[in-house]
Amino acid sequence: TGRKCLLYVNWSVVEKKKRKSDDAIEIRTWGDIDESGFDTDSHAAEKGIALKKSADSDKSSSRVTDDSAHIERTGLGDDGSPTYHQTNPESMSEVEKQKERDFRKKLNQDARAVVSDSIHKKVKLIVHRPDYDQEDQQEYVRLSKELMPTVKEIARKTLPYLEHEVSSDFARNRCYGSKFQAESVAYRDYRYFAKKRPPTESPSLVVGIRVDESASMSAFGRLEAAKRAVIAVYEFCQLCDIPVLIYGDTADVSKLEQMSIFAYTDFDKRDAHDRYRLMRIRARSNNRDGMALRIMAERLAVSPQQTKLLISISDGQPKAMDEYTGSYAVADMKQTIEEYERKGVIFLAAAIGQDKDVISDIYGKERFLDIANLHEFPAKLVRIIARHL
Repeated sequence: TGRKCLLYVNWSVVEKKKRKSDDAIEIRTWGDIDESGFDTDSHAAEKGIALKKSADSDKSSSRVTDDSAHIERTGLGDDGSPTYHQTNPESMSEVEKQKERDFRKKLNQDARAVVSDSIHKKVKLIVHRPDYDQEDQQEYVRLSKELMPTVKEIARKTLPYLEHEVSSDFARNRCYGSKFQAESVAYRDYRYFAKKRPPTESPSLVVGIRVDESASMSAFGRLEAAKRAVIAVYEFCQLCDIPVLIYGDTADVSKLEQMSIFAYTDFDKRDAHDRYRLMRIRARSNNRDGMALRIMAERLAVSPQQTKLLISISDGQPKAMDEYTGSYAVADMKQTIEEYERKGVIFLAAAIGQDKDVISDIYGKERFLDIANLHEFPAKLVRIIARHL
């Protein structure tokens, strides 16, 4: 007719009618994530659908998904998965770059001081603080999507026990004490006792992960297994607020760099972007295990946490130039382990290669983890750490 008319539609009524007529529609709460790791919230936002929080979601006792402040602090998204940041080291300010250089300088000074009285005192050492780029971010997101559901489930089950432990009068899982825990005997780690906790003492844990970056790690999927394992440990520690130190090492890169340490994450300088640095783990050259263990063990030994756990991920026995191999290297590693166990550091060796018998002999059967199934390695490692909480 040539006339213009305005049609007003109450879409909320239409949506309600549609929902009543379609029983297949599933209402999901904010932060839901499907089995493939796909974020349903972002998908809904793209489609223009407003999801509503369920009535009972606020009643959840899990700190993993409900503590928004904790999620923001750890760099995790609303669903507990890693937040994807479109940033890189080049975007840092000059002040931030200077702080990073100062921190790297301190790491080098501290590491050299630790080995100054050992057989490694003449070894030329450099501690690196790896950068990351967009490809590292993308790789991290790809690997973490598969792991996060398992990590979150373990953290969800662990946190209530941790809260109970904080309020407990007895510190559990000790090698000696006044109270025997029969249920702990099955673990065969000699931590069968509980001791009375002083009024000012609260349970705490610090974790160190040492990754062998020798050339042989490139074989049989070991390198990706190590990456998946450190991702799982890192995210679990973020969810449970556990300080974590993840270092990689290799030897004999050059005559001027006989020992290389790669500081991927460090509890003295927490950074949500450290998760991307983990993707710079590489198979490089030889391995001088005793020196790497000494540097990391010293960092843990002087930390204020009550339980200090150092896990070495390696596929072979120590071998570096000149003559750091065989019985000489094994003796150095055993001496380092004994020295720092007296200082309260707990050692575990995760063997993912062909030299399992040698690694078991070096660390001792009570400290040895035989990782036969690399796919199950990340979850197994996280459960071991949860055991020490």
